[in-house]
Amino acid sequence: MSTEEKRKALARYRLQQAEESLEEARYLFAGGKSLRSVANRIYYGMFYAVLALLIFEPYTSSKHTGVLAYFNKRFVKGGIFPESMGRTLHKAYDLRQRGDYREYFDISREQVEPLLEGAMRFIAFAETHLAQNVGLAVEQAKD
Repeated sequence: MSTEEKRKALARYRLQQAEESLEEARYLFAGGKSLRSVANRIYYGMFYAVLALLIFEPYTSSKHTGVLAYFNKRFVKGGIFPESMGRTLHKAYDLRQRGDYREYFDISREQVEPLLEGAMRFIAFAETHLAQNVGLAVEQAKD
């Protein structure tokens, strides 16, 4: 397997992780389960999609903040992703951080629902970008 084939295989794996996380978020949300868990899965779905994009970039980071900063600089400010998607990613990150690490922080359905919808668009946009720009064949999510 060539280096390019390995990169594409890893990108497909990351997109699969993104889809699975998003599906978990939808399941939890529809079932009225923990909104903290829903927010966590929404963020990770988007984060895995960003990791799929970064496989084809000259950048690595072990920190979420570094990954998000690079994404914002390269993909949002670079005009590849709409600014609204960058804002959605950062809102998801902030909500997940507060939900996971702050004591007595409540998350509402009104905070989570638009992020869930935004995450679906975000992941689909990342899949389309990779298909068009690196020829990555991905199986689109099924509703």
